[in-house]
Amino acid sequence: MKPVRYVMMVFCLLVMGGCAANGQFDMGKAVVIGAGALQATMLDEESVKQASELSARELDNQQTVAPADSPYAVRLVRLTRGLTGYDGLTLNFKVYLSDQVNAFAMADGTVRVYSGLMDLMPDDQVLAVIGHEIGHVKLKHSYQQMRSALMTSVAFEAVSSIGGTIGALSASQLGDLARTAISARFSQADELESDAFAVKMLHRMNKDPYAMKRSIETLQKQGGSGGGFLSSHPSNQQRVDAIQAAIRNL
Repeated sequence: MKPVRYVMMVFCLLVMGGCAANGQFDMGKAVVIGAGALQATMLDEESVKQASELSARELDNQQTVAPADSPYAVRLVRLTRGLTGYDGLTLNFKVYLSDQVNAFAMADGTVRVYSGLMDLMPDDQVLAVIGHEIGHVKLKHSYQQMRSALMTSVAFEAVSSIGGTIGALSASQLGDLARTAISARFSQADELESDAFAVKMLHRMNKDPYAMKRSIETLQKQGGSGGGFLSSHPSNQQRVDAIQAAIRNL
């Protein structure tokens, strides 16, 4: 968009947004709506991926990442061999040393697995969970989640309203953004789609697609129902039934 046209568009939005019910112009309302419109124009896919990359980097600084010679890191490298460029994606994998039983992915291709989950599951189930997280990236669920987090971020609203970019967010703001994104629950449809993606990925890799079903059953026995992969929405049984259907359709 040409600069003059862009300025005119924002000006029009400010004017229209500032009109109160009585026809009077409300500058405060206009500024808020104008900032929101500016946010929306800045949030193309590359900007969202940049926010994800920077947020993941900040989160890595806050967490204890398994060093390269750690048994967890060595195991993850073995499990994800050949997956860094899977299905046209650019993916990067790390282990967080934490008792938490979870995993998550972000729009830029960041995939993080907690050591607590790796302690709980055998290799095939860990790989199934990783496939599920890759599904969220490929199917743009992680993108939509981060975009939503940015659109509701007070910090990003403040930065964008004065012409700033994603890179202007502070380390603490990026960390908060990352935590908001990874703790949010995906929709029922998103979770089932990612389960089905993992089933297909395992099949393409000549691995047992039933590992996806077993990973859900392992979590069910463990009793977890937190955010991320542990989300109980949809129910574990519904996920198992949908996975069975996906396997039948291979």
